[in-house]
Formats: sequence, C-alpha cells, structure tokens
Amino acid sequence: MRIVSVNAWGGALSDRLLDWLPACGADVLCLQEVTRTPGLAGWTRFSDGERTLPQRAGLLDDVRGVLPRHQPIFVASDSGPVHDDAGTRHRQDFGVATFVAERLPVCGVESAFVHGGFTDHDEWAIADRPRVALAVHTVDRAGGRSVWVVQVHGLRDPAGKGDTPARRRQALRLAELVRRIRGPQDLVVLCGDLNLLPGSETFGILAEAGLTDLVGNADTRTSHYGKPVRHASYLLVSDVAAVKEFTVLTAPEVSDHRALLLEI
Repeated sequence: MRIVSVNAWGGALSDRLLDWLPACGADVLCLQEVTRTPGLAGWTRFSDGERTLPQRAGLLDDVRGVLPRHQPIFVASDSGPVHDDAGTRHRQDFGVATFVAERLPVCGVESAFVHGGFTDHDEWAIADRPRVALAVHTVDRAGGRSVWVVQVHGLRDPAGKGDTPARRRQALRLAELVRRIRGPQDLVVLCGDLNLLPGSETFGILAEAGLTDLVGNADTRTSHYGKPVRHASYLLVSDVAAVKEFTVLTAPEVSDHRALLLEI
C-alpha cells in the first residue's frame, strides 16, 4: 500500500499538482489546505491581513476530477471569505481531504478537532485558527492488515514553530485520537503538515501513543518557500517493521511543501 501526504497549498501550483497526482500511485492520498467553495470553480484570492494568496475555489473537486477512481473524504476546519477574479465575495471551506483508491474498502472514518472548533470567520484570522484531524480506516488486502491513516494540518503560529501550550494540547488530543481508534492489530500512520520543529515535545507525546517519526531533520520544503526554517511536514508509524520504503520527495515540486511517500 502506498500512502502519500502533501500540503497542497490551496492549489497554488494546481497545474503541477493535478498532473502529478494520477502518476504518484497513491492508494491513500492525504492533502492538507484543501478548499471547497460551493457553486464556484477556478481561482480565488485569500487574505488574512498578513498574507494574500491565490487559491483554487474548489481544490477538492479539482482532485476528484483527476482521481475519479478514488473515494474522497473531506473535513472542514473553518470557513471564510474569498474573492473571485471579478471581486465578488464567496464563502470558502478550508480543511483536509483523504482520497482512498476504490480497490480498498473504507471501513471507518473518525475526525476530531485538535485545536479549537469549527469557525465561520467574518474575516480570516492571522493566528489561532481551528485544526481538525481526519482518520480513515482501511485494509491492505495484499498484506491483510488493518490500517488507520490519520492526517492533520497542525496549528500555525506567526511567532514560529516552537513549542507552545496550544501545541502541547494539540499533541495530547492527537494522541488521544490515536489511542481511541487503534485496535490491537491495527497499523497507524499519522501524517501531515504539523508546523513543528524536529525537536518538538509533540514527538515525545506521540511516541507515548506508540508512534515513531520517520522524517526527523529532513528538509520538507521546496524552492517555493523562502524562509530559512525548512521543517514542517512529518510522517509517523506505529510499526517501523511494516515500512517498505519512505521518501521525502524533492521532485516534482507541486507545492511549497515536499510530498512524503510511504510504502507499507
């Protein structure tokens, strides 16, 4: 089974992303920064007072279009205003999406907010936006193993990626979710843009829940990211012996984040 995780950057590089996704061979694809704007396609512009970014109106539908034989599960963490090319204001949902190849059964879905709760913003907040984790249960029919794939887009803090009380609470809630869903024989994979430094206390908390990080100090940013701190995305597993291959992909560049590829 091949699992791929990448922060899709709201589809800012959607041409590259959508060309690559069918070729990447993902059985389970985990995307962060996924957008959904009911009734609208094409491009929008997002602004939170600190940044102004181009985003796809419906990255969820864009990906469904190139992966028609995958089952999509989308969970919104929050929503807020975006503007189309004509300047018209629309409401956009923002969250995470997991796509599961149709050959695999989806036999369970769980989600939990690990920071805050769903918020419908009048204007996007710069910081302290809610975060939701999405867990999908499937079975690797080739190996006969039950697998939970959990993804999350961790809390962003303009002050940086250091440990904070909010990030500690986020880690504890993630660990609680893992403990709640995991059966005795289940393999758990946890991935996503955690917005953390490699030495974060989060990894100790998740280790207590039985998860081992595979990324460590690796650079998980592409040339489209200009800041000096190159750590953001991670992937953890509950059984290192189940890993056939793990790669932080340096090419192609489909986002400002590098994609993470796991074979189990």
